Amino acid sequence: MSETKPPGDQFVQSLARGLAVIRAFDAEHVSMTLSDVSRRTGLTRATARRFLHTLVELGYVRTDGRVFELTALVLQLGYSYLSGQTLPQLVQPLLEELSAQLHESTSASILDGPDIVYIARIHTRRIMTVGITVGTRFPAYATSMGRVLLAGLPGPELEEYLARTELLPLTPRTISTAAALREELARVRRQGYALVDQELETGLRSVAVPIHRPDGTVAAALNVSMQVRYEDSGTNLEQAVAEVLPSLRAVSGKITEALRAKQ
Repeated sequence: MSETKPPGDQFVQSLARGLAVIRAFDAEHVSMTLSDVSRRTGLTRATARRFLHTLVELGYVRTDGRVFELTALVLQLGYSYLSGQTLPQLVQPLLEELSAQLHESTSASILDGPDIVYIARIHTRRIMTVGITVGTRFPAYATSMGRVLLAGLPGPELEEYLARTELLPLTPRTISTAAALREELARVRRQGYALVDQELETGLRSVAVPIHRPDGTVAAALNVSMQVRYEDSGTNLEQAVAEVLPSLRAVSGKITEALRAKQ
């Protein structure tokens, strides 16, 4: 039976108690009274009050005089850790959460020449005839992440891509002309996401959003991939987007904020 190691002589009890107060807030305890915080932390009411009001003064907590809530400033504590991580390291745990939430496969990729390259991947089941892992490449024009990345290119770079890339019809649905692809990329820019329905492989549908650098340029793309299990219709496509887009955008926003913290 292991024993709890006692704190060393460098241990700062007041800091530990302050962090305990912050950790007491979670999804089930967004707003709490002084008594709630005291009960969840094991601190006396007087001690909890001192820490709460200190956090209020520092801007990490707000109060209306009765209940207390964390503020967005608390996120900076996490971003200090995230700022030392590479892009794949930043993305991977958020993809895991997104996949668990949506029960679908999630991925992140960057643009490399005419292809996308996967930098992170969480799969719930096999949804393609080929396996997808970190490093897997697909032609950008036929993928949702690729279209998000292509839509973020400056005009001259996009035209160079179109000039040197053969747009093959990988399925009967694949956009395979430069004019049609330009039109679709313009739509992606306007709406801020890409939907690709069975253009890379029959039976595969995906929705992707960009990850932005602090200067607003596109650094990478995130997507959610789904199997098509029913007869297609416009309503089903709209429903597929509605079910995953808010969560995708939320994750993209977190990563963008973390990239900003790295500056």
